[in-house]
Amino acid sequence: MIQKPVAIEKPQGKLGVLLVGLGAVSTTFVAGVAACRRKIGRPFGSLTQMGTIRLGKRKDHKSPPVKDFVPLTSLEDLTFGAWDVFPDNAYDAALKAGVLEKPLLDSLKEELTTLQPWPAAFDKNYVRKLDGTHTKKGSTKWDLAQQITEDIHRFKETSRANRLNMIWCASTEAFLSPHSVHGSIESFEKGLKNNDPAIAPSMIYAYAALKLGIPFSNGAPNLTVDIPAMQQLAAETHTPLSGKDFKTGQTLMKTIIAPGLRARLLGIHGWFSSNILGNRDGEVLDDPENFKTKEESKLSVLDTILQPELQPELYGELYHKVRINYYPPRGDNKESWDNIDIFGWLDYPMQLKINFLCRDSILAAPIVLDLVLFMDLAKRAGLKGIQEWLSFFYKSPMVAEGLYPEHNLFVQQTKLKNTLRHLMGEEPITHLELEYNE
Repeated sequence: MIQKPVAIEKPQGKLGVLLVGLGAVSTTFVAGVAACRRKIGRPFGSLTQMGTIRLGKRKDHKSPPVKDFVPLTSLEDLTFGAWDVFPDNAYDAALKAGVLEKPLLDSLKEELTTLQPWPAAFDKNYVRKLDGTHTKKGSTKWDLAQQITEDIHRFKETSRANRLNMIWCASTEAFLSPHSVHGSIESFEKGLKNNDPAIAPSMIYAYAALKLGIPFSNGAPNLTVDIPAMQQLAAETHTPLSGKDFKTGQTLMKTIIAPGLRARLLGIHGWFSSNILGNRDGEVLDDPENFKTKEESKLSVLDTILQPELQPELYGELYHKVRINYYPPRGDNKESWDNIDIFGWLDYPMQLKINFLCRDSILAAPIVLDLVLFMDLAKRAGLKGIQEWLSFFYKSPMVAEGLYPEHNLFVQQTKLKNTLRHLMGEEPITHLELEYNE
């Protein structure tokens, strides 16, 4: 039975994208959008721009592009604002990041130089490896939240954006466990006014966004919106939120390889992962407290894919180790090595070796685009709170209380596309199709 489509507001006018952090990821994203607009680049890696979605039966041969199936904002209607702890405009920041080549950046210079970041809310206790010089001043964290709110209002007025979207593309913060101050909106607001040390900068941005009903996506493994106060606020203002930690590089490979090993019931004795990278992210993660935040995210992937409690003879004694090493000569060109000790029939041992040489920001930029467009769609469709259907884009997906996160990339993709089908009144695809065998 075909259901009725969900009532979705049309994406009229401009969508203002508020980027927290104007480093390698954000500048690669903004430059990429500009290049695609001018037809000098193509949005490979973006599900919203390059993906298709099957509708109906296989015999129907109906697979429209995602961007034609759901009402998404056009790339032409995106406009950008940003905060950063350094004053460089997007062109200068992109040159320093070293992801994109100078000839391409020079061709986009006029557009990139106009993106000048606002001073950022910064707390060195959370990112000790950075010395931010372009920062906000305030006697309390509440004051900083009000300054961010003023930035947002001013940007919306000057850019003439109809709608806004905020996404965290800044550094990984030092590890933080939930505190009582995170337990409710009231306790959180009191903590802002009392400068509670358990309120990280990312939480100040998220609070300002959600308070205004602006969708918020968390691209780092920070605690940020994974607390009751933020989820209560999202429910109160009918606002979508999602996170956390963009799924790029080594973890992307894990969510592709691990489901295949489990599907074939191949056991795993050990999975050793090592990385080298030399960008700002690598420098920040050189601090043990910041690495701990990232490690929690990267280690969580295998447990929920393999579910060792269900098959202890295959995965019950898995040894999983992750290492990240800061190596400045590499810049954004990360290299990861995975050694996987597996076993099969009659306990015979085998090995997998994966050497992935990637550009982290090239993998992250299309994720930023897809999240911005899908989160805007969610807001216009009246969805609020945690958007688990966007787990496809995250290393450590947020889920409702009492659930475990789904890390299998292919299950995540099915959930995402079935959500789009649901929004548009189409039947979900189950791949059962027994009628073809009758």
